[in-house]
Amino acid sequence: MESLLSLSARRVASRPPLPPLPPDLFPVLFGAALATRRPLVLRELVSAWPFPVLHLQRLLGRQELLRDHPCKLCLQAVILAVVAQLRRQLEEPGRRSSLRVLDMTGLPDSAPGRTPTGMSVWSGTVALAKACLELSKHQREFQRRGSKRHKGRSGTAAAAAPQPPGVDVHADLFVNGTSYGILRDALRSGAAGPLRLKCREFQAEELSAAGIAALLESLDPAFLRRVDLRFNNLGLTGLSVILPHLSRFPQLRSLKLQYSNVDVRRPTPESAIGIRCLAGQLGMLPSLRELNLGSSRLSGNLRQILCDLRAPLESLELSFCSLLPADLAFLSQSSHAASLKRLDLSGHDFSQGLLEPLRLLLEETSASLLHLDLMECRMADAQLAALLPTLRRCRRLRFLGLYGNSLSTAALKDLLRQTVELPDLRLVVYPFPADRAPPETSGWNSEESSDLEDVSVKVDAEFAGMLADSGRSDVVWTSNPYGHKDLDFFSL
Repeated sequence: MESLLSLSARRVASRPPLPPLPPDLFPVLFGAALATRRPLVLRELVSAWPFPVLHLQRLLGRQELLRDHPCKLCLQAVILAVVAQLRRQLEEPGRRSSLRVLDMTGLPDSAPGRTPTGMSVWSGTVALAKACLELSKHQREFQRRGSKRHKGRSGTAAAAAPQPPGVDVHADLFVNGTSYGILRDALRSGAAGPLRLKCREFQAEELSAAGIAALLESLDPAFLRRVDLRFNNLGLTGLSVILPHLSRFPQLRSLKLQYSNVDVRRPTPESAIGIRCLAGQLGMLPSLRELNLGSSRLSGNLRQILCDLRAPLESLELSFCSLLPADLAFLSQSSHAASLKRLDLSGHDFSQGLLEPLRLLLEETSASLLHLDLMECRMADAQLAALLPTLRRCRRLRFLGLYGNSLSTAALKDLLRQTVELPDLRLVVYPFPADRAPPETSGWNSEESSDLEDVSVKVDAEFAGMLADSGRSDVVWTSNPYGHKDLDFFSL
């Protein structure tokens, strides 16, 4: 139930223009305007913001509200209001504003087509880059006009008027080939401009190693916390170009290198040199706690790659990495095992030789593990039964992913009964029960698809009933591998 203050704020926000407001009411009115999608009201609030920091996620509070309500028009209104305010300050040197930092980090990514009114991280990046370029251009034009206007008799320009302090925008930036040029220009021209991008999380897709390196060199070293490079076809050669640039960022905690086309299954002198180079460069990142090498073919090389890390990892994602028993044995005996909160070993064959090394690894991680992904691992009922005693020892486990394994209804029900005692468990992504799937055919017709959906609903209802009977309605069991948000171990 909403408070009287919140209801009053929504009422005020629904009837612009706003009356004069005491500072304490700005945050609650901002949240109300965003929740009710009032871009004009947001522009008014930003233009008169009485505090040095405007942090969108913090103002919105509950994550449910954040996910449901930030519309593209509202976020654009906030950016445009800051741009308008900075333009006025350039044109009226005596004019001052309290706002120094606009924090747009942590906003949910609205995928195109799923939420048409939302703003994706890509479109938000483009909007901020355009704003930086516009203000930098306006600043140069204003300075040129002022220079001509204030030339003295000697023909030299008078001392330039002091520039307003401007606004730092803390943001998560996503760039691909389409947006590369505008972001590069914004970072280069905006560093000393009125609106300055400070990147917390940097994600790049389908860019060259040289392009990624150029953008990294333009980022403020003090802010960057995460780098996510995926689908860039870098290989060991490309990574050797990029990784040296990351040593500039002392706060870098997360590095994701999915689909980087690294394959060292067949050792060569060149690959041995590349692995040593990769290990040495990872060792130059003192704050690194999260590493994702998904879809790299690392067979037998995990020890060499992780040997120079300065501190234990808390999150390690190695999905589809063609790991060998020796790789899992190394992890079990390493300093990382006791610190891991997140472990992703999806895409490995645990039907035979890797099962016992996995069980031993889970024994070592059981005290710290919060998130375990074992999707598409060719596990059947027998393998799950062998792992269950160890899984029950993972008392802090919050997420368990088993999608894509061939498990029966009976095995899944046994898993449910034995894991309801885990106090922190909140989400299990399970596979469609193998004994309820239709026989394989050359293709399903619409009637078969409808039958399968009906069976899925019944299975969900069975599991939900079992959870309710066990007093664990707080746990969600779902067969949808994409309908949940990944655990962010930084916030734990």
